[in-house]
Amino acid sequence: MSETTAGGLLLCRAEPTAVRPAAAHILRERLLLAPAGEWTSLVPEGAPWAGAEESVDEVLAGWTSALAIGANWPVLGLWWESGESGFALASGPRRPVSYGWAADGTPLGDPDTMRTLTARLGLDPVLDLEELERLTRPDEAADGGTRLLGLIALLARAGLALPAGLSPGEPADRLRQAARVAPGAGAVEWSGWRDAVRAELDEVEGGPLGPWLRGPRARCAGAAQVAAGAPLMLWAARRRSPGWLAAGALLVTHGALGLAYDRARDHGRAERDRARA
Repeated sequence: MSETTAGGLLLCRAEPTAVRPAAAHILRERLLLAPAGEWTSLVPEGAPWAGAEESVDEVLAGWTSALAIGANWPVLGLWWESGESGFALASGPRRPVSYGWAADGTPLGDPDTMRTLTARLGLDPVLDLEELERLTRPDEAADGGTRLLGLIALLARAGLALPAGLSPGEPADRLRQAARVAPGAGAVEWSGWRDAVRAELDEVEGGPLGPWLRGPRARCAGAAQVAAGAPLMLWAARRRSPGWLAAGALLVTHGALGLAYDRARDHGRAERDRARA
């Protein structure tokens, strides 16, 4: 891995048809999507961390958390910068976890993160966990890049198969080129608020949490999301943090849509009751 290389890669354990609308409406960044076995990979077209007041690992952690909110599949964000490397894992409403390695391979993080990774990705709790825990121990022969590649190799047991050339540690231009020519690849772009609202309402109506998003529970959840997301957006805007800004915007959007949907549903029920009378 080059000492000056900086980059990031998102891996979603879901089909491209599920990932594409979520990435477009939530991240609102131009991305390249490519199937990766039982996973879907997302590569930024640009370098959103360039010029920001946060590092590439913070940007990827924010994106990972934003994508995982409301999804029923885990998201793994990989990053590398100045020889260092690491990952962030998010899955639904559960607390995100992260781990990293210094340029010389020194582990940076809580070793229990590997146990969480094993459980959330459905890996073997004995054999796979044992190999993951080796990545948390000192090893003079392994630098930061080697550690991250070791993680990728192990994830093949969870169905990950990255397209040729799409390898963590590669310069951003090579990573984008590999994503463009990968089988089934395509660009992901935000198509505007109308499609975003439609996608959110479809998810609310047909998702597994639908019964929890109507009535008093919907109003409480919606108000709480707006209350949490608004200050997060202001904080992220001051720090010029695109990752956390996306997470805050998602909370506000989810909360506002939940409140609007609940109100519209109540209004429609009242209209039907009047028609019957």
